[in-house]
Amino acid sequence: MRRSHLWTPRPVSRRTVLKGTGAAALGAALTPLGRVTAKQTPTTVDVSGTELKVLQWSHFVPRYDVWFDAFVQEWGDANGVSVVVDHINTADIPAAIAAEISAGEGHDLIEYITPAAQYGPSMLDLSDLVAEMIERHGEQLPVARNNSYNPTTETFFAFCHGYAPDPANYRRSLWEEVGLPDGPATFDELLEGGQQIFADQGVQMGIGMSNEVDSNMAAQAMLWAFGASVQDENENVVINSPETIEAVTYMTELYGAAMTPEVFGWTAASNNQLMIAGQASYILNSISAYRTAQKDQPEVAADIFFTPPLVGPGGEDRALAHGHAVFNYMIPNHSQYSDTAKEFLFHLVANYDQVVMESELYNFPAYPSTAPELLTDGGPLDVDPYESDPIDKLTVLKTANDWTVNLGWPGPANPAIGETFATFILPNMMAKAARGEMSPEEAVAEAEQLATPIFEKWRADGLIGGGQ
Repeated sequence: MRRSHLWTPRPVSRRTVLKGTGAAALGAALTPLGRVTAKQTPTTVDVSGTELKVLQWSHFVPRYDVWFDAFVQEWGDANGVSVVVDHINTADIPAAIAAEISAGEGHDLIEYITPAAQYGPSMLDLSDLVAEMIERHGEQLPVARNNSYNPTTETFFAFCHGYAPDPANYRRSLWEEVGLPDGPATFDELLEGGQQIFADQGVQMGIGMSNEVDSNMAAQAMLWAFGASVQDENENVVINSPETIEAVTYMTELYGAAMTPEVFGWTAASNNQLMIAGQASYILNSISAYRTAQKDQPEVAADIFFTPPLVGPGGEDRALAHGHAVFNYMIPNHSQYSDTAKEFLFHLVANYDQVVMESELYNFPAYPSTAPELLTDGGPLDVDPYESDPIDKLTVLKTANDWTVNLGWPGPANPAIGETFATFILPNMMAKAARGEMSPEEAVAEAEQLATPIFEKWRADGLIGGGQ
């Protein structure tokens, strides 16, 4: 089996190629109820004798990568396909994509956790794949479709197989002391309670304002809650609004009341680490930090609980979140084995009940029929097989499909939004105001100045709408 060396943003952190009975034996130790044999999906074309090279982010729940590597290898063995899987830090994926596009060769499948429509022109249109998935499994969730479809070009630049909800994580014992045992429900309560916890108990809040994905998501959710957005439904830039200024003003006040300067140097792991160490009262994250705490700091894990997105001035209808991770697979135009990549994706989705379980309920399916037990009464979110205390701690996630929307909402996850997020305009806007380098009004005006030419560039290329 060959290994590609077409890009070098950092050394590959992990590569696992598992074979035969060794892979099965490794997988046998994973699932609480014992390993379940994958359902074999007959291929629609003969892919024997081909290769499948997969590049994807290192999952925030480590056991998933172990399971996935065995799963894809078993599929390869069954279908005569040579398989290579490379895992790298999620922050390195964009540079890897750009390098492979420039080289015109590389992996056949690339997975990233935010929509990257800016790479769409270099990726296959996967409309045929999505249509066949719908035929097999029913309609795709709107949040999945909208995070992978460009309505201007009428193409699917990626295939979204699932997402991870992005609830708030809070320490119940700390919030009990300020009269909010169920955690804050509004941004007013977040400020008042967080400030009191920091002042009286010395525990800070962890909401990043840095050049990383979690900070992007936090800033976007805050804009929505305050009635603002980067673009409107017609893909016009509308970020410079009184509502955005109010959100930035709020973040500035929240930082001064309940956070420390380390949030300006945040990485994607920082809020996890702060919560697991017992040094955060509140973060915005998936359940991955909690799962790690269950293993490493069980006393802290027992004190971590979850809430849906907070209600802000925009009202309950705008208490929204983007997926903490949106699982988008892309097939580059340079792939020599695109049919093989598609056949593997059919197999993955057909076995999504295993994806859900092996991710420790981190991955939610884009096609609900593939894991129907997830949201049922008495299902795994009500009775966590990974031993939450209390056992129904994750029940709040059963409504995640209702409050999770696509990147760039109320418009689509278009190339301009993808580039806006890749250049971290939103968290930098928040940070400059919070540090006192600019007034909220100035920081918002600068964000508009940075976003507008991005939108104009992609509009001139005919890849987004708007302009009226």
